[in-house]
Amino acid sequence: MRLIIRLLACAAAVFPALVSAAISDPIRIESGLISGSTNAENGVRSFKGIPYAAPPLGDLRWRPPQPPTLWDGVRKTEQFGAVCMQTQGRGASGPAPSEDCLYLNVWTAAQSRSDRRPVIVWSYGGGFYLGSGSQPNYDGEALARKGAVVVTYNYRLGALGFFSHPELTKESGHHASGNYGLMDLVQVLRWVQKNIAAFGGDPNRVTIDGESAGAMLVAAATGSPEAKGLFKRAISQSGGFMGISIAKMTTLSQAEEAGKKLAAEMGASNLAALRALPASDLLKFSQSAKLIVDGWYIPEDLSAIFAGGKQNPVDILLGSNRDEGTFFVRPGSSTQQEYLAQTHERFGDLADGYLKLHPAASDAEAETSRLAGVRDEMGWHMRVWARMQTKIGNHAYLYYFSRVPPSAPGQPSRGATHTAEIRYMFNNLDERTPWTEVDRKLADMMSTYWVNFAATGDPNGKGLPAWPAYDGQHQQPMVLGDQSGVGPGIDGNVLAFFDQFYQRQRP
Repeated sequence: MRLIIRLLACAAAVFPALVSAAISDPIRIESGLISGSTNAENGVRSFKGIPYAAPPLGDLRWRPPQPPTLWDGVRKTEQFGAVCMQTQGRGASGPAPSEDCLYLNVWTAAQSRSDRRPVIVWSYGGGFYLGSGSQPNYDGEALARKGAVVVTYNYRLGALGFFSHPELTKESGHHASGNYGLMDLVQVLRWVQKNIAAFGGDPNRVTIDGESAGAMLVAAATGSPEAKGLFKRAISQSGGFMGISIAKMTTLSQAEEAGKKLAAEMGASNLAALRALPASDLLKFSQSAKLIVDGWYIPEDLSAIFAGGKQNPVDILLGSNRDEGTFFVRPGSSTQQEYLAQTHERFGDLADGYLKLHPAASDAEAETSRLAGVRDEMGWHMRVWARMQTKIGNHAYLYYFSRVPPSAPGQPSRGATHTAEIRYMFNNLDERTPWTEVDRKLADMMSTYWVNFAATGDPNGKGLPAWPAYDGQHQQPMVLGDQSGVGPGIDGNVLAFFDQFYQRQRP
């Protein structure tokens, strides 16, 4: 027996691939062989610019993503693919925008296919008209070192990713159009199911994560029957199933009318003419991009789906930041009079109640209340989603990010603003910012929470502050800041007000 054990040990040392099914180089995925690059210091392997769908060009513009084209030989995946068409956002050394942009990236430290590590699929923010999976903030190496297989990807943006038209609806076969960016996410999840084991990932432990517009995609996928069974957990950072404000979703007919108007402005009399337009001609319409009730990927208003308990049964981790509003509200952008008028227009007979919570006795107080309103409404979104997910028997973990990052040289502080938590949860603290030991410890802690949740559905672990699940007894969030621990977040009276307002807005 001892001889057999020694022989097996020798075989493992000399032929590790035979014993542990070591990950080969190149890696074989469904569309062909790929080779990536390896960080010699830590062993993390990265694969960049992998096509997950056919280029959405010509007749494939405004269609669901199609399977990627097969290739012969070994495809090098050492450089990011082109970012999707957008008006800005490319760095000096970053990829150029192109309509041919459906690429993803993978980071893994797995040693063998049998590692079966948890998978995190990241969806970027940017209002559905900016962003890419290749932004430096989203580098997956640090999370991979902690045990996750990280996937980032590009989804179609602006009028190329979120456009409806009666002719598109007619040709779809589902009486639907729009939401092509959401379709891209679902296509990535299908790709992950087929291919992620080749990178040492576990297709049965896939977590989707996103921030802002990306968080809205996460919520939409959670509510979409087309994404059922493709992921096990979800993380939503500063964005929910109603976006960042309480409102009904745009219907297909409303989106079609907007599409017809766009076509007329472009001088395109039919769908063929629209598909023949240069992609750059559509950029000026990009900021109107949004998710809609298309009747297919989103069969009804997401508020109705979640309120009715019809969403996908996945565990969630979600939260928002203390100073969300500084990202959206420009200093001095409105007066007391404008604020009061807008408040009465939006809230009607509930306006006086809102103004008691967010008063405006002066221009300065109006600006403070406007900022607080953005923060509070975003925080309310996170809590109502947590509540609805627990009602169908899933676990929910709620956070409230309060750390004010140090400012880069020459940059004013915006507090714990929208997007501020991203560098911490990815554990990517850039070299230009004067980070402190508090920042480094928080980044290490948050990234560990995120990987733990992806692995087990519970962020807790050895050496971490205890994070109770959100339920009827525990509704305070985990405050992630200078001192992290369970504590107060949004004022309870504010949350009660938004509950009341939401009941009037539900479809």
